[in-house]
Amino acid sequence: MRILLVEDEEKVSRFIVRGLKAETYAVDTVADSKAGQEFLSSYSYDLVILDLNLPGLSGTDLLQHIRRKNTTVPVLILTARDSVADKVRNFECGADDYLTKPFSFAELLVRIKALLRRGPVDRSSVLRVSDLELDRVAHQVRRHEKAIDLTSKEFSLLEYLMVNTGRVLSRTMIIEHVWDQSFEGLTNIVDVYIRQLRKKIDESHEPKLIRTVRGVGYSIGLNGA
Repeated sequence: MRILLVEDEEKVSRFIVRGLKAETYAVDTVADSKAGQEFLSSYSYDLVILDLNLPGLSGTDLLQHIRRKNTTVPVLILTARDSVADKVRNFECGADDYLTKPFSFAELLVRIKALLRRGPVDRSSVLRVSDLELDRVAHQVRRHEKAIDLTSKEFSLLEYLMVNTGRVLSRTMIIEHVWDQSFEGLTNIVDVYIRQLRKKIDESHEPKLIRTVRGVGYSIGLNGA
């Protein structure tokens, strides 16, 4: 995994880089937005850690630049600004998480792992797999142009599958994302919801889209069965 750190405080930068390299991550570090833009145009990253108080263009400006060029790379904001207004603005600009200074490396690492586990985020308003369409804004699902009525959890589960089309998602990954918590010993709840989704999405349609990978989890795609 390769991470870009954009941080102008040398002491903070050294602290983060040392910790991340100890965790075997590859890390590039720059101290301003212009250099950040250059690195982002030259290399592919799995995650960007971005300070807001940067010389020249602000971190928010760089965040907006990132989202114009790349809508999927996770961006973690790291800053001393902790006002609700600042957080709302940067989330609206495309940030995926927000950690205020001072912070512990343990907390930073947990957030990084959560973002990397989630993977690239598709921010498209409409997701499509074959003739299945999910509209995130209107909160509607259609297949063969026919509306499908889903509960809020079924919708969230289908959205997560479609964002990760072709990728096998474990039950634990699904629980942590869709239910936003850990259900120790209750991973069968995923199987229940998958059965419900199959009944609504696949039972009366071809091709079948939701696929079970035995011992691993579930995926959605044209090779579903």
